[in-house]
Amino acid sequence: MMMRRSLPPFSLGTFFEHLPTAKPSTFSPLRFRPKSFSTTTFLKSSHFQTLNSSQQHQLRLYVDSLLQWNQVSLSLSLSVFAVWLPRKCTEIEKEKIFKLFIEMQKMNLTAVTEVSEVMERHVEDSLAIIPPIRNSYLSHCGSSFDNVKLVDVGSGAGLPGLILAIACPGWEVTLMESMNKRCVFLEHVIGHVGLPNVQVVRGRAEDQCFREKFDVAVARAVAEMRVLAEYCLPLVRVGGLFVAAKGHEPEVEVQNAERAIEKMGASVLQSSLQQALFVFELARNETSRLASFS
Repeated sequence: MMMRRSLPPFSLGTFFEHLPTAKPSTFSPLRFRPKSFSTTTFLKSSHFQTLNSSQQHQLRLYVDSLLQWNQVSLSLSLSVFAVWLPRKCTEIEKEKIFKLFIEMQKMNLTAVTEVSEVMERHVEDSLAIIPPIRNSYLSHCGSSFDNVKLVDVGSGAGLPGLILAIACPGWEVTLMESMNKRCVFLEHVIGHVGLPNVQVVRGRAEDQCFREKFDVAVARAVAEMRVLAEYCLPLVRVGGLFVAAKGHEPEVEVQNAERAIEKMGASVLQSSLQQALFVFELARNETSRLASFS
């Protein structure tokens, strides 16, 4: 009677080892070059059209990179089933396969697959927050808007931080992301697009080393507003801004977060329910603000 050889422990590395095509060192989005997604079919839009030709080209490169990365991610995910399911798997092994598939899905940076959707749901939404930031910053921060230090918390695919860095090349933009896979993508895009004003930080907002280092903190659909306030407000300097772009029923989230926002020493400067956008300013009273963190 033949002994059935047991499968090796499941891990991301094990999965790559058993791919029938290539090793991970030779299968990289950096070398994956399907046809350009956005060369001829880029959506005309009001915010996009305000950018100069160089900035528009950089955004095209970004959209291409994002969609190409997702295409690679989908191919790898489907390979899980192509490689493992033909085997006679036990229920435990099938469960491991499923968990591995879920892990691979984390490499997918967005559910959007069409250029027009990326423009409408990501690029346009990101560009739309620049005017509220400008208005609030010039009205309350009393300094130049051309050299803002901004942090994008939970940047993910670089939204909105990368888009803001392209549109405002004088800004110093930090993309804060905790997942290594996403950081790899962000580093790739920064080099591919050519953005010397952007850095990627693999870390979390609650790390003390980032406290009060920025003029503006932005977060887009990362977490519930109360949690966002507790994470993002400590990152900005006295009198700095926190900009939250939220999804459905944002006013309910703000109401539920009022206590946390006040405790952090902040108040709402500007809000737009149409954009689901809220701009908060930290108290200028240093003593009051420090007390709120104690």
